[in-house]
Amino acid sequence: MMFPTGLYGILLILCIGCLGENLQFPEFNGATGKSVVLVPEDPPYISSQIISITWAFGVNTIILSNAAGTSISPEYIGRVNLNTTTAAIELKYLRLDDSGTYRLTVSTSDFQNYIGQTSLKVYETVSDTSLIGPQESLIEEESSAKLTCKGSGYITSVEWMKDNNPLTSSNRIIFSSDNRSVLISPVIRSDSGEYQCTLRNPFSSDTANLRLIINYGPEDVFIDGPNEVDLGSPVSLSCSATSVPSASFTWRFNGSDTGVTTNTFTIDKSDITHSGDYICTAHNDVTEINVSQRHLLVVKESGLGIKIAETSTIYENVDFKK
Repeated sequence: MMFPTGLYGILLILCIGCLGENLQFPEFNGATGKSVVLVPEDPPYISSQIISITWAFGVNTIILSNAAGTSISPEYIGRVNLNTTTAAIELKYLRLDDSGTYRLTVSTSDFQNYIGQTSLKVYETVSDTSLIGPQESLIEEESSAKLTCKGSGYITSVEWMKDNNPLTSSNRIIFSSDNRSVLISPVIRSDSGEYQCTLRNPFSSDTANLRLIINYGPEDVFIDGPNEVDLGSPVSLSCSATSVPSASFTWRFNGSDTGVTTNTFTIDKSDITHSGDYICTAHNDVTEINVSQRHLLVVKESGLGIKIAETSTIYENVDFKK
């Protein structure tokens, strides 16, 4: 430790008996591995010439700076920076045992002592956050989904979001008492989206994401195409359905499998034998539901009138009691 000499020593000795003025501090928080700057609020000595700055942790001096130089306690070497204008100290690479009371003493050339203390609470940094959800496929109105947020460190709160909006409880969405998990039962298609949980403490946070896909359908199966065409005309029938995942399609003509497995059935040049019932069946591989739509096509010679039958929808593998 350095000892005062010369004019500085005289000033310091004269100031030992000076009446100290209290410095005001907020309380500080930090996180392990991070940095924090301790500085008083509106320090009154800014316009004065500072001759000595001392920071102590408990009863142990961290750093002493005066006209003779700067002395740092061995265990703080490489971990502290001092601003000699504001007397602010930066503590780096914070550890849990850095929590405690810090005391600052500033002496100025006009024989004033400024003294104050503050507290620092170091929290273990939140890390390794993960959002765990169901591994199996989720089917609308049948499945339930439990999401669990896990992580390391000192955690004081958990925040849930869906598609960047707060996730709120309802008769289907139930949070656990510690807010670490949420149960959605039963799931519906609007539950599909990006879920996010954020673990926090007063100084750090960590976030994890999980996408849920709710499978449903097929439904609203529709065949777009003409009901009658002239002999020799090309024909294109297009089948669509609302489904997650996307539906696959098969076609039957007058009860027989056509071998067509795309959503479009085409005829390059129609003849009379192409008249009849065309049935498109939409299939969802996850829900295992089949829904069929019938479409009547009549190929006519020019000038002949016909009566067109109505289309109809056929449901297969559907339990309407659900």
